[in-house]
Parts: sequence; C-alpha cells; structure tokens
Amino acid sequence: MAKPMTKTQLVAALAEEMGSDKKTATNALDSIVSVITREVSGGGAVTLPGVGKFYLRERPERIVRNPATGEQIKKEADKVVKVTVAKALKDAANG
Repeated sequence: MAKPMTKTQLVAALAEEMGSDKKTATNALDSIVSVITREVSGGGAVTLPGVGKFYLRERPERIVRNPATGEQIKKEADKVVKVTVAKALKDAANG
C-alpha cells in the first residue's frame, strides 16, 4: 500500500493541475475543507462529484463491551461522519 499523500504534496499537485501557484491552491483546498466541515457539522451533506458524499449519521444509544474487563456499559447516542465513495472513483480504483 502506498503512503498517503501529504497536504504539501496535494497542494503541489493541485497547483500544477490548476496551472496556478501553491498559495492559490492552498486557499482553494482550505476553502473546500471549511465548507465541507461547516455543512456536515450542521447536519447537512456534501457531494463531491466523482469522489463521494460526506454526511452526518446519528447512532442510537447502545450497550458496548469493554474488551479488557468484559464489562458491559451503556454508550450514549452520538454522531459520526460517514463517507460514501462514488461509483466513478470505485471504478477507477478497480481498473
């Protein structure tokens, strides 16, 4: 498995793809992340065409087990961010 691309590498690749400088690419990337974070944390969903859909899912209260002691405890309801990968990305990854 290849090492994940760092933010610096992503900004450089984005700048090259856009035909722009790294500062503009950094601002674009930070803006996209900010919009996704704001929308999803507010309960909405964001779809990036060809990449996937980011959304918030609520999990109900449930009983979980402590693996060290075997003790069962009640875990309160919480929220989790989910990502559904787009078919186009899956197809590209699978050849």
